[in-house]
Amino acid sequence: MSNKNKTVIDEFHKVVNMTPQEIESWLETEESQAVGQKNEDDESIGHKSGRRIVELLHKHDYTDDDLSHMKKVNSYVHRHSAQQPTGDIEHTRWRYSLMNWGHDPLK
Repeated sequence: MSNKNKTVIDEFHKVVNMTPQEIESWLETEESQAVGQKNEDDESIGHKSGRRIVELLHKHDYTDDDLSHMKKVNSYVHRHSAQQPTGDIEHTRWRYSLMNWGHDPLK
């Protein structure tokens, strides 16, 4: 494995701080399904990503497509984290969006 790929994988496992079970449970909630950008169907991009993240957390051998999604997750979590609102974030759409991407900022 190249150093570049190892860096992507290591960063992915740092930014995704929720377990597969936590993500799966979260994705079933109304709050999870109410946030995020939606294309033509009813599921948001982040919600779809959450389902993919669960799959990735169960894998050990990654395809190029897997690594590409990991990069997308890493980028999203860093970019969105930088936009943290002031005040109590527990019940914010900002936090809910991050949780769809496997990152709970309260952890």
